[in-house]
Amino acid sequence: MSLAAELKGLNRKQVHSIWASYLGWTLDAFDFFLLVFMLSAIAKEYLPGMPTPEAIKQVSEATFLTLAARPFGAFAFGWMADRFGRRPIMMIVILLFSVFSFASAFAWSLTSLFVIRTLFGFCMGGEWGIGASLVMESIPAKLRGPVSGLLQSGYPSGYFLASLVFFLLFDRIGWRGMFMVGIAPAILVFLIRMHVDESPAFEARRHERPANPFGELARNWRIALYLIVLMTAFNFFSHGTQDVYPTFLKEQHHFDTHLTGILAMVGNAGAIVGGIGFGIWSERIGRKRAIVIASLIALPVIPLWAFSATPLLLGVGAFLIQVAVQGAWGIVPVHLNELSPALVRGMFPGVAYQLGNLIASRNLPIQAGIAEAHGGNYGLAMALVAGITAVVLVIWTLVGPERTDVDFLATENKG
Repeated sequence: MSLAAELKGLNRKQVHSIWASYLGWTLDAFDFFLLVFMLSAIAKEYLPGMPTPEAIKQVSEATFLTLAARPFGAFAFGWMADRFGRRPIMMIVILLFSVFSFASAFAWSLTSLFVIRTLFGFCMGGEWGIGASLVMESIPAKLRGPVSGLLQSGYPSGYFLASLVFFLLFDRIGWRGMFMVGIAPAILVFLIRMHVDESPAFEARRHERPANPFGELARNWRIALYLIVLMTAFNFFSHGTQDVYPTFLKEQHHFDTHLTGILAMVGNAGAIVGGIGFGIWSERIGRKRAIVIASLIALPVIPLWAFSATPLLLGVGAFLIQVAVQGAWGIVPVHLNELSPALVRGMFPGVAYQLGNLIASRNLPIQAGIAEAHGGNYGLAMALVAGITAVVLVIWTLVGPERTDVDFLATENKG
């Protein structure tokens, strides 16, 4: 059966669960990436007498704290999703991270901003794993690859949306006004409440005794360790090519708000193409091979992306590097769910993902430090992280396992 026919065969409830999870991840990423566009503005307000690269490095600690808090949220909310259901916990998570994004607008000091962004990160940590498990447990096996690519493209879609809002509104409303826009994801809760059903796999074991999450992690420690290392490489790959990019354009190339926003949108358009394209392709060539090919494509693109001098070449580089990076990432939702233990699928993929995020959470301060040590050369910092990570990701993916066509419902009943 063709992909188009498979998609047409989805019922309305399955379609609603896909779009709700996609939009949840989109708006989650939108809230996160608002901050990376405003590092310079926040640094100028809170650290006015400090040299710009050093001030940006200090403010970038907010992204570290956000990312570092995410695995704790993934565990807490993932455990609740395995116990009480994917749907209600997903709604709570979206409401909470929307509130903390809005609260960021009222930070009265750099320290208070750090605290609020840490709480935001804790809540944000629960969204990805729960949304991915809800969808993967609700759709036919043959659609997992394409839908995985769609779900993961929500991340660059959120970055694209943040780029657009920065382009349209930043010069008018400033960084505090930008954070106020972050309350928008809360609207998604009403869509979920009205149109999204609970995961069939969860419903099949609703009345069973809940699994002990620590026991499941201990019994599956080898695959857990493998996935944490894998997701560390993946997070360096994505954050290493995204987080410092607006600063690279503004501080190294001295581009204005509009050109910075346009180039960021171009990159994220490439990311959406890569995520969906490689997700579809993974059904034919396999998860591991798709990740490896996408990662290898990044290597020859790095010089064009990081060291070009004109907006046109920078735009081409931004598009192509994100095709590669998010092409690899497009396989992550399905790959992690297929490798996860059945009884803790609401918690396990999210915790592996976010622990990798925790280890990689120093990425932006590291890149800012490299740039500061080399006279504000953010392009060099981006190239070093992206190149090293692509090689590591290829090697680690090749040595790891792969499981396709897992029957999630049957596995749950056996669990």
